[in-house]
Amino acid sequence: MSLKKIKFMDTSFRDGFQSVYGARVKTEDFLPAIKASVEAGIEHFEFGGGARFQSLFFYCNESAFDMMDKVRKTVGPKVKLQTLARGINVVGLSQQPKDIIKMHAQLFKKHGTTHIRNFDALNDMENLNYSGNCISGEGLHHQITITLMGLAPGLIDSGVHTAKFYMEKLDEILAKNIPFDSLVFKDASGTCPPKIVFETVKQARQKLGDKATLWFHTHATAGIGTNCIMAAIEAGIDGIDVAQSPVSGGTGQPDILSIWHILKGTDYTLDVDYKKLLQSRKVFEDCMSKYMMPLEAKQTAANIVLSPMPGGALTANTMMMRDTKTLHLFPQVIDEMAEVVAKGGFGTSVTPVSQFYFQQAFVNVTQGRWKKITDGYGNMVLGYFGSTPRPADAEIVALAEKQLKKPPFSGKPLDILSDGVPAAKKMLQENNIKETQENIFIAATCKEKGVAFLKGEAKEAIYYKENDVKSEKSNSSKGEKMAENLIVTVNGKEYSVNVRPSGSAASVKPVVSAPKAAPKAPVKPAAPAKPAPSAPVSSASGNKVASPIAGQIASISVSVGDQVSEDTVVLVLEAMKMENDIFAESAGVIKEILVNKGDTVAEGDPLFVIG
Repeated sequence: MSLKKIKFMDTSFRDGFQSVYGARVKTEDFLPAIKASVEAGIEHFEFGGGARFQSLFFYCNESAFDMMDKVRKTVGPKVKLQTLARGINVVGLSQQPKDIIKMHAQLFKKHGTTHIRNFDALNDMENLNYSGNCISGEGLHHQITITLMGLAPGLIDSGVHTAKFYMEKLDEILAKNIPFDSLVFKDASGTCPPKIVFETVKQARQKLGDKATLWFHTHATAGIGTNCIMAAIEAGIDGIDVAQSPVSGGTGQPDILSIWHILKGTDYTLDVDYKKLLQSRKVFEDCMSKYMMPLEAKQTAANIVLSPMPGGALTANTMMMRDTKTLHLFPQVIDEMAEVVAKGGFGTSVTPVSQFYFQQAFVNVTQGRWKKITDGYGNMVLGYFGSTPRPADAEIVALAEKQLKKPPFSGKPLDILSDGVPAAKKMLQENNIKETQENIFIAATCKEKGVAFLKGEAKEAIYYKENDVKSEKSNSSKGEKMAENLIVTVNGKEYSVNVRPSGSAASVKPVVSAPKAAPKAPVKPAAPAKPAPSAPVSSASGNKVASPIAGQIASISVSVGDQVSEDTVVLVLEAMKMENDIFAESAGVIKEILVNKGDTVAEGDPLFVIG
């Protein structure tokens, strides 16, 4: 009897980078690795979308479209290149209107994509309807998604995240007649129990028949990834997601070689030459040898089954916590997530919902439980991202309505979004940036940070291993911007990290070093009387309002001499991918503004004086 060949996609160059390095990897560093992987016989790669779109602009000072073009040129015309899309969010954290969703499919096809995996974290299939039609309309392979997750012990059984629940979602896809070429069951946190995986795939196979192409995606974070893959294979899956070292295991996907070995003696096999794989693996490891490998990225974290944190978000968040010197709070934030998930309506912990969960848990830890409802989480429970699987907690909805000053919404998010192209064009015009289709899309999905990149003002922030700083700085006399050596604290230990500047003397964009590290100032949990994250301190000239957490000044709304009320937003502090409004706290006159837009501040740093 011939063995069934299980298809596979190598996720190393998107999910792998996102899960292990927080998506902060330069294109020039990995091109030899993906070339070697093609030479080893791999024909299907995930190479873009998800957090790897925004992160290239935000942290790597390079264009995601340039990256896609370079990868396509490297792998040749026949290799399947797949990207990840977040339904109506496409490749951003906020919803995008129809014109930008359509542009997403057009641009990704233009820049080498052949397959797009399309998911909605809330499993609201209406959110996949228009985007799915746009993807299929461009002639791309549309892989529609049902997102999976395991529930923490002690949560009330609300009939969610079971095989029955997932089949209800499949029925919705079929009832809406959404076009798709394949279906993937995506478990971003690696927490769905193998038994539920088996029953879900088995029932989907029975419902769709043998001709349908079914795929399965999980992470190794919680230590059950290989078990779940075997359950899916035995239930009738056609394809799986796997990765290569150094980004396999831990927060990433199980290793190709591990699955190949597990299938020995079964009725299944992966069509791979393990000797060639070992060669490509060596090239890949050499390419990544200069990058800092966060300890948590390669660990099995069993506690993730208690509070589902996606592998693709875990390291991205811990990287940001390093940036803001709050990494010591990570265990507390993870502990807080279970309640945040339950009270939020049981949406799957995958971007952008996983980030909403993490942000709300982070604020609960740093500012007091439910003292402040974050913008993303609040809009989710109010219905502005679509329908949550089950109604959100009524008290949390009421808090969100009060703090965000907007009513609950039960309609379709796309119906209330204005066209995005005019607003994006306006941003470009105001900054004297050429109005190409790519630039319009960058401005629409990356907002101010996208515009900063297009203006040549982006700052690179990549974590490398310790290098010979003396030799790197030896050219400074020639006027070149050289590496900056930072000290990063990880689990109480200090590591020397070399953050390299972007580009070279011939670069079109100016070379800017990474933002300076904030002073070491631990964020302590607090419960202020007001939801606003600030607190006045007595001063001779008035009250100094201090920063509640480390972050970057995103905008300043007032000027010295302005009369303000206690609820006036004086400035916006960006931290952990969210914007925190800093209020005046009391009526008075702005005596002094102590920061500028773009400044990095630590917890406790004075921001402004009001008197």
